[in-house]
Amino acid sequence: EALVRLPLLYPMLDADSLMAASRGGSAMQAVCSHALALAEGGCTLMQYRAKRIGMREALAQARELRRLLPSVTLILNDRADLAVAAGFDGVHVGQGDLSPEGARRVVGAAALLGLSTHNPEQLKEALAKPVDYLAIGPIFATGSKENPDPVVGLAGVAEARRLLRESGRTLPLVAIGGITLERATAAIEAGADSVAVISGILSAADPAERARQYIKTLETAKHAAAV
Repeated sequence: EALVRLPLLYPMLDADSLMAASRGGSAMQAVCSHALALAEGGCTLMQYRAKRIGMREALAQARELRRLLPSVTLILNDRADLAVAAGFDGVHVGQGDLSPEGARRVVGAAALLGLSTHNPEQLKEALAKPVDYLAIGPIFATGSKENPDPVVGLAGVAEARRLLRESGRTLPLVAIGGITLERATAAIEAGADSVAVISGILSAADPAERARQYIKTLETAKHAAAV
């Protein structure tokens, strides 16, 4: 199986959180300006997530992101149909979304397909699915999601890494959930290949600078883990 390489930092553009933080500005502007700041900070991949806005508005935002960021790998959360319609590079599904098999049929063989897992049983099942990478979490308590799954901790990352190694599949592992700048190193040390971040960057006064700080911290951690 061809190894997909994910960047160390996997930032998420959460439309709902960005709109709430924009204090009355346009939703489109809030999402696009944050995405441009992430790109300026060195992010080469982003996931766009819009749980609470209408499909038409989500598609309009997604298409504008594609236009603004032609060289960034864009992944759409949950909606395989919108990913295709917006010209995105892939889709990320959760346990309650369209199945990985169903998503693969919609987006095609060449698109990136990620799947969220929240415990060892889900991860074992995911290893038999047509996916390109897996996410494990929440690693720490998170405020970015309604009704979050139980926290798996760094031990959950280590267990996911062990199961992946034993399976023989070379899937990248993304850690997600409450990963602050201070906790990013620990996630890599526990076995994650990549770290997904929402509020850790969203809450920063300068998102581009915060993205740079994350990337530098993660690069240092990855280098230390490889030695």
